[in-house]
Amino acid sequence: MTAILTVDDSVSIRQTVRMALSGEGYVVTEAVNGQDGLEKSGAGGFDLIVTDLNMPVMDGLAMIRELRKRPAGAGVPILFLTTEADPEIKGQAKAAGATGWLNKPIDRQQLVRAVKKALVK
Repeated sequence: MTAILTVDDSVSIRQTVRMALSGEGYVVTEAVNGQDGLEKSGAGGFDLIVTDLNMPVMDGLAMIRELRKRPAGAGVPILFLTTEADPEIKGQAKAAGATGWLNKPIDRQQLVRAVKKALVK
């Protein structure tokens, strides 16, 4: 089974991602911020990560930068799911190792398509 970690401080966004992706047969684990995401992904085992950008404790950019330093996170596709639309921040995310970018509000079909595409690479 394909394991996905969703990282977002919004309960409703995490639930929406979990429902959309579990409905496609993925196993989804939730984390409440970047630090929680790092801890849950520490041993590896995730095939893809969907993360918010702006979160308390540790934001998505900091989490990606740390994940990419670790062997378990070096090759894992990471999709941002955020309200942020600033091209400069998108560039920073890409430079940090983000695989893709989706804007909130979430479109379930778009999310599923982006996840499937990221997993093929």
